[in-house]
Amino acid sequence: MTSVGASDETRVGAELAVWFGGASMACWLCCPFWILVCFIALPLALVGIVRACVEYRASKSGRASRPRAVVGAVLSLLGATASITYMIFLANHPDLPVQG
Repeated sequence: MTSVGASDETRVGAELAVWFGGASMACWLCCPFWILVCFIALPLALVGIVRACVEYRASKSGRASRPRAVVGAVLSLLGATASITYMIFLANHPDLPVQG
């Protein structure tokens, strides 16, 4: 958390929700090995969701940007949803990873 009088550089460096959410979505879009991606993207997305909640609360006192927190939360939720959906798909079709 940064103080209210912090410089813009410190404030931007502390807003990490967009980075975690973007990383969780970039994994899905850039890597063709989805069975590995789902185990990497889910923790990134969960950290992004927690960080977005922290940043959203900090935005009420002016210490963070509210739009960046919301964008980070949306990206993280998309990444987490994709990971969970793919894990459910794999649980319903256990023979697919073996066919690879």
